[in-house]
Amino acid sequence: MKMSTQVRSISYLKAHAADVVRDLNEVREPKIITQNGEAKLVVQDIYSYEKTMETMALGNSQIEEGHVTSAANVIRSIRETKQGGL
Repeated sequence: MKMSTQVRSISYLKAHAADVVRDLNEVREPKIITQNGEAKLVVQDIYSYEKTMETMALGNSQIEEGHVTSAANVIRSIRETKQGGL
């Protein structure tokens, strides 16, 4: 997904709200809304939003349950695997 193709001004959103909603539901790619040339918010369809929330909840529960490995340990493991195979 190329985010540069999904940038719209707040004026565009106001004038084309129905089109933006239709596009969000069809394409399922978020839109970045700008105000005075600055990115101010992201708009996305409800299906994508719910999937994002479910993914975050799953990640949080895995963290709380201790089912995570630090990046340092992952890198160390990869290096050890590569060295063992040489």
